[in-house]
Amino acid sequence: MKIRLTKCFEFEAAHSLHGYDGACRYIHGHSYRLHVTVLGTPSNSETDPKLGMVMDFGILKQIVKEQIIDRFDHCLMLRKNSPISTEIKAQYQKVELFDFQPTCENILSFFVALLINSLPPTVSLHSIKLSETRSSFAEWFAEDNIVISD
Repeated sequence: MKIRLTKCFEFEAAHSLHGYDGACRYIHGHSYRLHVTVLGTPSNSETDPKLGMVMDFGILKQIVKEQIIDRFDHCLMLRKNSPISTEIKAQYQKVELFDFQPTCENILSFFVALLINSLPPTVSLHSIKLSETRSSFAEWFAEDNIVISD
């Protein structure tokens, strides 16, 4: 039996969309909410201390904290070609410079890449949802991203 397990996280971060034609071109912040869902089968081994679990919530929390929260909480996210991005990076400790525009969609894809190989082999990344506001979010689902080879 496959079961999906989800853990929710919150972090604060700022970004700017260089070249954008709306208000988001200015540096501004969000209270991000991140939902990470893994898929797996609960352990049925009587000798396993994780009997009945797909994955220990504490282990999932530790992985997401190490890969995402510690790095991006109270961080400024900018595109490398943004004006004065290198000067800002030199003056402040928590600045991430990307080759891509730091939209919700692109940040979400970056998080997928960070997590997908960090999970234990007994589970797979099923989905991630990143909310910038209470009413605006981006989602990634593994089933939408399966590559079929010839």
